[in-house]
Amino acid sequence: MNLKQFILPLILLLAGIGFTITGALFKIQRLPNGSLLLTIGTFLEFTALFLAIIKLIKISRQKS
Repeated sequence: MNLKQFILPLILLLAGIGFTITGALFKIQRLPNGSLLLTIGTFLEFTALFLAIIKLIKISRQKS
């Protein structure tokens, strides 16, 4: 398994985690757009996991 195939999902996951943490801090401090940052972060994390699962399925189909 080549780890270079998982660069995009990993970058999206890290960006999503960053947005989620920033959004949580914004919500705690009652700054504007905290909910938006939380939504964007969650969406990026979901997209990263979805892409990683698709890549894993493709890899398993190629081996069999």
